[in-house]
Amino acid sequence: MNDQRVRSFQISPGDLEAAQLDDLIREIEQKSLFYHQEKKKSLRARYIYGTIFLIINLCAWFIRDYAQKALTLLPRKVIIFWDLSYVNFDIFNVESNVKADVSSCGPEGSHCFHTLGVLRVSLGCFIFFLVMFLSTWNTMKLHQAQNTWHSDNWSFKFLLLVSVMVASFFIPQLYIQIYGMHSYGFRIFLGLQLISVIEFITWWNNYWMPNNQNKQSCSFGLAMSVVFYIGSVCGIAVMYYFYVASTACALNIFFISLTVLLLIVMMVMSLHSKVKSSLMSSGIMASYIVFLCWSAIRSEPSHTKCNAHTQNGHTDWITVLSFLIAIGAIVMATFSTGIDSESFSFQFRKDEAKEEDDIPYSYGFFHLVFSLGAMYFAMLFISWNLEHSARKWSMDVGWTSTWVKIVNEWFAAGIYLWKLIAPIVRQPRVHEQPQPTTTESSEAKCHKNTVAFQNNLTLSKSVLKVHCKSRDDDLGDHFLRFQDAAYNFSFHDHFILYTRFKCILSKGANLEYHKTFLGYEADKYRRCGALYAWEARDDAIYLSTKDEPIKLMYSWDKD
Repeated sequence: MNDQRVRSFQISPGDLEAAQLDDLIREIEQKSLFYHQEKKKSLRARYIYGTIFLIINLCAWFIRDYAQKALTLLPRKVIIFWDLSYVNFDIFNVESNVKADVSSCGPEGSHCFHTLGVLRVSLGCFIFFLVMFLSTWNTMKLHQAQNTWHSDNWSFKFLLLVSVMVASFFIPQLYIQIYGMHSYGFRIFLGLQLISVIEFITWWNNYWMPNNQNKQSCSFGLAMSVVFYIGSVCGIAVMYYFYVASTACALNIFFISLTVLLLIVMMVMSLHSKVKSSLMSSGIMASYIVFLCWSAIRSEPSHTKCNAHTQNGHTDWITVLSFLIAIGAIVMATFSTGIDSESFSFQFRKDEAKEEDDIPYSYGFFHLVFSLGAMYFAMLFISWNLEHSARKWSMDVGWTSTWVKIVNEWFAAGIYLWKLIAPIVRQPRVHEQPQPTTTESSEAKCHKNTVAFQNNLTLSKSVLKVHCKSRDDDLGDHFLRFQDAAYNFSFHDHFILYTRFKCILSKGANLEYHKTFLGYEADKYRRCGALYAWEARDDAIYLSTKDEPIKLMYSWDKD
């Protein structure tokens, strides 16, 4: 009787295996859902930071142009400044015009408005994003605590932002001036922005012209190239018409003529047979440097005889609109550069695919760019001049602004030209290059290439998860639930020339054993028709190829 009772509660190994498998799949789905939600939070967070940066820019403008006047309109308000030197409060009553000479904001608060006010706001913004950079720079996975700090905790971060902003107005004037004189971060910001723009132009070119052998793609690229070059020529003509009033405008003639020369050089280089570029990318770049030249000339002081914009003594709607567009451009330039971490390979490598739990962009780099952008917008609001405050509704006007922009244009053209000729300059000599075989040189006749995975685990650890990705393709999760179960994928032709497949194998009851490796790494001189057969065993992962029947490659990692 007892034996029968025991037998009635016995569970077959198949039922137990199925239950474990269901639990495992449910846990994997929960993790995937968690990662998806965290990525959505992270992507939303960057727009919140961008909005914060925009609001700070508007605050800097208000403090520069209107804060001091608005302060005098407050009825019976007492403005309290803290004297940092004597640790006491000195009171300045606006209505009675009693002046309080304090170390932080000076008589009547003059050191907290105009140029110094902008620098104080900039310093507070810089400190906030620097703290965010230091606290998130090493974040790699969505389950790390830094990810939660970056994407959540907005109440605490709001208090932090307000605290550093208020504290910046209690810093003595001397230190604020030192900050303004040594804000070298804007130089780094301009360099990062240039690289980001050039990478965007390259991406744009590759997106619209993915296959140069396609007649339709070539026709579209040629049409777009014509549009951009016509726009560039029209821009040159407009600058000659409006900004070269006479032969006395030698500097403007020099700027515009040098820009024309750069356009010709870029077009000729793009047409060179050894340069693997298209007229479309050079046309976009031509339009960009023409825009930089126009922006530089337009930043010349309005009282100069060669500037088409004369100072009329009042603010019109065109000036206001131009100012608002300029603020939007600052925020967009900072935002777009901050999310473009892959162009700089700080944390992510372009040729490696991301894992499911990887953060969608580099948090540290994002906040670093915003901290450098804080220095940059300060220079624009004060027109690169610490001695005199910029006039209302103006931005980035003066000879310093002009030269900064024109040098920026030259650097942009130089970086782009180097990008064109670098492959030729760094190419090894002919006798140093490896000579491919007939099969290898016939790229268009490349046979099908196959990557295969086989589950050779014991029954108790039989579930094997396979997930392979390249930069362009994500093959998804594949579960090999039984011994000898297999999965493979294939590709042909030019796909082999540049693709790396990064594969993740996982095993165990909770997938606690795993290994990430290159399941297939293609290079230019590898033979076509390759077969990479991976075999997962309890102890390690093995590889079989045509040259080697079987070889131990990787041991399992454990969480």
